Amino acid sequence: MGSFVYHFGNGTADGSGSMKPLLGGKGAGLAEMASVGLPVPPGFTLTTEACRTVLDQGGTWPDGLAEEVEGGLAHVETAMGLTLGDPERPLLVSVRSGAAVSMPGMMDTVLNLGLNDAVAEGLARRMDNERFALDAYRRFIDMFGDVVMGVHHHHFEEALAALKAEQGVENDVDLDARALRTLVARYKAIYRRQTGFMFPEDPREQLHRAIDAVFSSWDNERAVKYRRFNQITGLLGTGVNVQAMVFGNLGPTSGTGVCFTRNPSTGEQQLYGEFLPNAQGEDVVAGIRTPLPIAEMERQFPAAYRRLVATADQLERHYANMQDIEFTVQDGQLFILQTRNGKRTGAAAVKVAVDLVRDGVATEEEAVRSLVEPRHIETLLHPRFADEGAYHERIVGHGLPASPGAAVGRVVFSADEAEAWKARGEDVILVRIETSPEDVGGMHAAEGILTARGGMTSHAAVVARGWGKPCVAGCADIVVDYANGSFTNGAVTVREGDWLSLNGSTGEVILGEEPLVPPEISGDMQTVLGWADGLRRLKVRTNADTPDDAAKAIELGAEGIGLCRTEHMFFEGDRIWAIRRMIFAETTADRAAALGDLLPHQRDDFAGIFRAMNGKPVTIRLLDPPLHEFLPHDDEGLETLAEYVGQPVETVRRRVTSLGEVNPMLGHRGCRLGVVYPEITAMQARAIFEAAVAVAEEGVDVLPEVMVPLIGTKAELDDQRAAIAHVAGKVFEEQGRRVKHLIGTMIEVPRAALRAGEIAETADFFSFGTNDLTQMTFGYSRDDAGTFLPHYVEHGVLAADPFQALDQEGVGELVRMATERGRETKPDLKVGICGEHGGDPASVHFFHRAGLDYVSCSPFRVPVARLAAAQAALQDRTD
Repeated sequence: MGSFVYHFGNGTADGSGSMKPLLGGKGAGLAEMASVGLPVPPGFTLTTEACRTVLDQGGTWPDGLAEEVEGGLAHVETAMGLTLGDPERPLLVSVRSGAAVSMPGMMDTVLNLGLNDAVAEGLARRMDNERFALDAYRRFIDMFGDVVMGVHHHHFEEALAALKAEQGVENDVDLDARALRTLVARYKAIYRRQTGFMFPEDPREQLHRAIDAVFSSWDNERAVKYRRFNQITGLLGTGVNVQAMVFGNLGPTSGTGVCFTRNPSTGEQQLYGEFLPNAQGEDVVAGIRTPLPIAEMERQFPAAYRRLVATADQLERHYANMQDIEFTVQDGQLFILQTRNGKRTGAAAVKVAVDLVRDGVATEEEAVRSLVEPRHIETLLHPRFADEGAYHERIVGHGLPASPGAAVGRVVFSADEAEAWKARGEDVILVRIETSPEDVGGMHAAEGILTARGGMTSHAAVVARGWGKPCVAGCADIVVDYANGSFTNGAVTVREGDWLSLNGSTGEVILGEEPLVPPEISGDMQTVLGWADGLRRLKVRTNADTPDDAAKAIELGAEGIGLCRTEHMFFEGDRIWAIRRMIFAETTADRAAALGDLLPHQRDDFAGIFRAMNGKPVTIRLLDPPLHEFLPHDDEGLETLAEYVGQPVETVRRRVTSLGEVNPMLGHRGCRLGVVYPEITAMQARAIFEAAVAVAEEGVDVLPEVMVPLIGTKAELDDQRAAIAHVAGKVFEEQGRRVKHLIGTMIEVPRAALRAGEIAETADFFSFGTNDLTQMTFGYSRDDAGTFLPHYVEHGVLAADPFQALDQEGVGELVRMATERGRETKPDLKVGICGEHGGDPASVHFFHRAGLDYVSCSPFRVPVARLAAAQAALQDRTD
C-alpha cells in the first residue's frame, strides 16, 4: 500500500468505509464492500491527497505516484488474469471520480479505457462478440474525447443519430457490427477534427490522461457551483477509482441498473430503481436510454435479481442506512459497482429511521446522528408544490429563499388590501418593496410574502419564518410600482389580482396558480424527535408574540419562549393610535396617559401567553424599534394622524421628520428609549407583572423573564433594572402576591459582549441577539447586504451569509467570550440565543459547544433545532 494508492478486490482491501475523507465516498464504499466479500470488480483508488497535490502542482504528478499507479494496475491485472493493452487477454478499466461528499453527476467518468484498434479486435475474438467490442470502443472514444479533451458530447451524438437514420433504425442496440465499425471511424474523425490530434493508441497514456482529467474535474464549473450551493467546504479534492470493467452490454443476458434499498420518496421497504438490459451504467445514470422498472429485472434475470435483493439487504444492514446501489449483470453474474447512503425526502427519512430502529438494524442514536437531517424535518413542516419541475418556464424572478414552503395567491401591494381580500375569502400574496412593522396585519393575512429588497434576516424574512409563511425576499429582478398596482420584470407585468406562486425554499417567483401538497407531520417524525429530545443538552425555546404562536410552538416541542417582541402587539387593532398619541405628547403626564390606554391591552396579551406556556419560561423583550416605525410617512396617513392628534398637518410632518434618523439601527431605540422615556419601561413592566400575578392566581405557573434590549453599558442596565424592579415591587404589594421572575439583557452590542463580566453583576440572564450582533460586528446593514453579500459568498470572500449561518470566528468569538466572562462573575448565569441563528443547524452546533443553555427560534424551526441540538450532543461525544 502506497501513500497515494489503495487497492481493493477479491475479498480484501487496503482501506475501509471509515476512510471517506482520504478515499472519497466511492473509494471507501468499494473498499468496505470488497472487505465483506461482496462481488466487487477489483481496482485501486488514488486518494484525495493525491488530487490536491497534483492540482497544487499545476497538474504535475508528485514523485512516486506513477509507480504507485503501476502497482495498482498490476494488482488488478493479477486479480483478473488480464493485461492492459494485451489484444489476447485485454483488461479494460473504468476511471471514476468520488469525493468524500456525494456530488451526483458533478464530476467526470471514463469507461472502457484500454481500447485501441488491436485491443478491440482481440476483445471481439475473446468475447466472440464483435458488436459488443465495437460498441464499447465507440463509447470510449466519446467519453475520452468529452472528459479528457473537451470535445462536446453532442458532436458524437449527432454522428450516432445520423448513422441510425442512414441505417433506418431507432435504437442504438439495433446497429450491427458493420454499422458500429463505421461509427468508430467517424468518432475518430470527430476527435481528430476537434482536437488536432490522432486518438491515442497507448492504453497507459489513456489511463494517465484520464486520471488527470478526473482530478481536474474537481474544479470544473458545475462541481464548484454544486459545492457552493450545498455549502460543501473543507474537502481536499476527489478520489479517483480505477476499476476493472464488467460489461452490461455483452448481450441479452447482461444489463445494468441503479436501485435504492427502499423507496426514496416514501421510505417503503421495497427495492426501488431502474434497469437496462444490454447496456452500460452511464446509459442509466445519464438518462441516455429510457430504463425499465427494477421489477422487470426479476422477469428477465431471476437469479441475478435474487442475488441483488439479498445483497441490498446485506448492504443496508452493514451500513445501517438506506443504500443507493449501482450494479451490472455480465452474462447473468451480478457485480456491485458502488453503494452510498441514498438521498431521500423528509417523509422517507423519518420512516426509514423508525423502521430500521424497529427492525434492530440501527440504534436510536444512529438514527438521530445520521439517518435524518435537519433539512428533512424542515421540509415536512411546510406545504410544497406538487411538481417542482412543472413551472420552470413560468419563473418570473429569483430572490432569497427567506422562509421555506410554497404559497399561492392573488397579488396585492398593500397590507390593507391583503387584509381586505383575505376577509373576502381570497388567498393573497403580499408584494412590497420592503416590509415594516406597520405591514404585519397584511403579512399575517397573506399566504406568502414577496419583497424586492431585504435579506434573509430582513423584517419580512424574520416575521414570515416566525409564522411559518413562505417568503421570497430581496428579489432584485422585479420593479414594484405601487401607483399602478403592478410589478415588472423586463417585458412581464404582474398586476393586482393576478395569480402568483412563491417557492420560499428556493426563492423562485412563479406566474400562475401552482398545485400544492400539504405538510406531512407524521408519527414517525414525532418518534425521531422524541429520541432527539432524550439525547440533547440544549433546551429549545421559540420566538413568539401571541398566544396562537405560543400554542403552535408548544405543539412543535418548544420548552419556553426565548423572545416575545412587545412592539408587534402595538399594531393590533387600534392600539397604534395610543402609541402615536404617546409619541406626540409634550409632557410626561400626557405620555403616561397614552401609555395607560395601552396597559390593559399589553396585560391581556401577556396573560394569554403565560396561560399558553403553562409554567414554561417566557422571555419578554421591552420596546426595541425606534419610534418613527410607528408613524405613517405618506400624505394620506399624515393627514389622518393630524386629525387624530388635533394638530396641523405641517406640525405633524415636522414631528415625523424630526424623529427620522440617518441610521435608525444605531439610533434612539432599545434601552435608550426606556432611559429617556422611563414611563415606557414602567408601563410595560406593570403589564408583565400584573398579568403574571393574575394568571398565577388562576393556579397556572408563570415564569416571566424581562429582557432589556440593546444594552451597551452596565449603567444602562442598572437604570432599567431599577425601573423594572420598582414597578414589580409596587405590583406585588398592590396584589398581595409575589411572582418569581428574572431581569436580564440582550447581548447584541459588541461592547456589551466585551464588558459581559461587569454587566453580569446586574443581569440574571444573557440572551444573544445575533442578528444585531452580526450587523454591528461586521458593520453590515442586514437590509442592504443583499446588494453585495451574494457576490461575497459566490466569490469566496465569505464562506456563507453571516445572517444565515453564524460567523463562528468573529461573532462566535464574542458569544464565547461574553458567556465565559459572564459566568466568571455569576456561575449560574442563564445564557441563551434568540436571533435567527437559533434555528440554523450549524449555528446550533456552535452554541452547544459554547456552553449556552438554550436556543430560541421561530416556531416552525423548533423541530429542526431539536434535532440539530441532539446531533451536536452526539458529535460532542464522538469528538
